[in-house]
Amino acid sequence: MNDQGTAADSAAAVTVPEAVTALGEPGGPAPVSGRGAALAPVALVVAGGLSVQFGSAVAVLLMPRAGALGVVTLRLAVAALVLLVVCRPKLRGHSRADWGTVLAFGVAMGGMNTLFYQAADRIPLGAAVTLEVLGPLALSVFASRRLVNVVWAALALGGVLLLSGGGFDRLDPVGAAYALGAGVMWAAYIIFSARTGRRFPQADGLAMAMVVAAVLSLPLGIMEAGSRLLVPSTLGLGAAVALLSSVLPYTLELMALRRMPAPTFAILMSLEPAIAATAGFLILDQALSTTDALAIALVIGASMGAVRSQVRGRRKAAGG
Repeated sequence: MNDQGTAADSAAAVTVPEAVTALGEPGGPAPVSGRGAALAPVALVVAGGLSVQFGSAVAVLLMPRAGALGVVTLRLAVAALVLLVVCRPKLRGHSRADWGTVLAFGVAMGGMNTLFYQAADRIPLGAAVTLEVLGPLALSVFASRRLVNVVWAALALGGVLLLSGGGFDRLDPVGAAYALGAGVMWAAYIIFSARTGRRFPQADGLAMAMVVAAVLSLPLGIMEAGSRLLVPSTLGLGAAVALLSSVLPYTLELMALRRMPAPTFAILMSLEPAIAATAGFLILDQALSTTDALAIALVIGASMGAVRSQVRGRRKAAGG
């Protein structure tokens, strides 16, 4: 499979690192039987989405203590330690190109997290995730080269215009810019996660890229938070963010992908802006207006439509 095809497939899967999915069964999704067995992986995906977005809400609560950059450092450092212990990646036997791919993956991961938390510090969580998801959606549209995806892109753009009220000053233009930047880095994350998954066994590449991201974020976190990062309560909340936003959702998604097709997973992942808005409302008291809710619904619909059109396109190509 060429890089462009991989990018399209990865974009359709929205946010699933191939380095993680490689841990699944080599034969693909396991067969299921019965209504309960069919619903179980759906519940796992929804639980993973809830974990990610409620973890982000906890991170927002932690920001007054450690700052956005300090939260990123705590999240990436703890997640890197956990993945190193669990995966125990082999450091020998890799080419220069392998290490270059891991480095690029880690830079994309660190940039995505840094920009997103800067956005979440300035605009509501639901709005931040809605703007961020435009990155994978744009990657999906550009990689597919199918006319129907222009419709989905236009639908998403309409949602963004509604969300901004005609101008991002309503949201805070700096926060909106950070969220859009996080979306660009998310698209890069998807591309390099796919390449890393092809070069490294299981989740070894993911673990090493997480270390790269943690090392890059460490000076920024120290500059912003300094010794506040070592306060026990701050460390505890940072560990909670890492577990809720990285370790637990990766595990739940892995279990789900062993039991369901990747396209179904991708459609369910498109619901993340709605989950983020719910977490922002319940934990951060970030209420949404009717217009904001409609805007988020448009972006979710565009994401689902883009995924479904890509699945149909691949099936037609395979049948042809």
